Amino acid sequence: MLDSRDIIETISMIREECLDIRTITMGISLYDCQCDDGRRLCTRVYDRIMNRARDLVRTGEEIEKKYGIPIIHKRVAVTPIALLAGGLDEEGAVRLAKTLDRAALELGINFIGGYSALVQKGFSNGSRVLIGSIPRALAETERVCSSVNVASTKAGINMDAVAEMGRVVRRTAELTRDRQSIGCAKLVVFANVPEDNPFMAGAFHGIGEPECVINVGVSGPGVVASAIRRRGACDLTEIAETIKRTAFKITRVGQLVAREAADRLGVPFGFVVLSLAPPPAVGDSVAHILESMGLEKCGCHGTTAALAMLNDAVKKGGVMASSHVGGLSGAFIPVSEDAGMIDAVRCGALGIEKLEAMTAVCSVGLDMIAVPGDTPAEVISGIIADEIAIGVVNSKTTAVRLIPAWGCRVGDSVSFGGLLGEAPVMPVNLRSPAEFIARGGRIPAPIHSLKN
Repeated sequence: MLDSRDIIETISMIREECLDIRTITMGISLYDCQCDDGRRLCTRVYDRIMNRARDLVRTGEEIEKKYGIPIIHKRVAVTPIALLAGGLDEEGAVRLAKTLDRAALELGINFIGGYSALVQKGFSNGSRVLIGSIPRALAETERVCSSVNVASTKAGINMDAVAEMGRVVRRTAELTRDRQSIGCAKLVVFANVPEDNPFMAGAFHGIGEPECVINVGVSGPGVVASAIRRRGACDLTEIAETIKRTAFKITRVGQLVAREAADRLGVPFGFVVLSLAPPPAVGDSVAHILESMGLEKCGCHGTTAALAMLNDAVKKGGVMASSHVGGLSGAFIPVSEDAGMIDAVRCGALGIEKLEAMTAVCSVGLDMIAVPGDTPAEVISGIIADEIAIGVVNSKTTAVRLIPAWGCRVGDSVSFGGLLGEAPVMPVNLRSPAEFIARGGRIPAPIHSLKN
């Protein structure tokens, strides 16, 4: 039985505390589209996406009007394109990326993910082709997102892939230098990638997923921060309890929207991500949640502990609110998409080293971080390797979305607009890991991977 106070509280969350649905993402299988002819493959892929997702945007808008809940993005995730690219050359792969982009533009969706490869143990022909084509694909499209999984706890770290992705990130930055290297904002390097993630740029439709599915990601940092501030002077146990209760309510809203969207579109409901994924709006920040707990500034000593508690409490509260949980659940810390993180970087309280420590206890990793445009590829690979190692050793998903902002130096800012926000350019340690990266091979899986 609904309590009137709960209804009023939810309305307040939406109107005053920036509660929204971050994304409705439709996953679409493209396995049936495989064929030897590249142009016919493009036609089949286009037709499949247009047929499956033709009502996605309209349905999202109708649900927004019905419940008064903003749905920021409508997205599509497809089968990893590397699985379809075995018979293509790089030119053919880029043509397929443009096909995805054309479908996204015509459907009116914000992003399409799945220009992806999984190479944690090695490269297939399709993976090599796709990875080689990523810089051009992201430079010549608007809404296509790409991801590459280079490691897992079971397989270890493919250091050849890590080295290659450093070069790919740098080349992507160069090819999109006239747009502040925005191509890198649509490219993420993973360890332990989940196959059911609705968030870009890492979303793709995994091999164990149904033909078509709806997944939902929720955004509600402002709601949590407000709840903590209302508690006033209390101990951390009470704060954790407050976060749990709030996360439950936020996730309930996501569950409602996900079920409604799945029913209207006639496809299975997948899951709700138990997440706090901030947009770049004032008052809707994970950093501000941490500061509301008593930290002077996000990044000061104590930040990692506060984030660990937040991440755990979000999961404990959300797991009871949804029948299916998946994706990248927890608190996200993308710098450019979080107003509090941006402030912390600008005042010198937060650097890459502290962010790396924070990623050990929260969702994903070094996300939407701008670095100087002249950062060498080997240094980029070193940053990727460090972050990926955290994920492999701790049996969690970690990732890197790094933006070498072409022509920019420390202290400059790059602005991407919309959900991608604005990123201050952060300093990096330029002591070279080149020899280490050049050794290649695989870093073996940790001993605790031998669970069976």
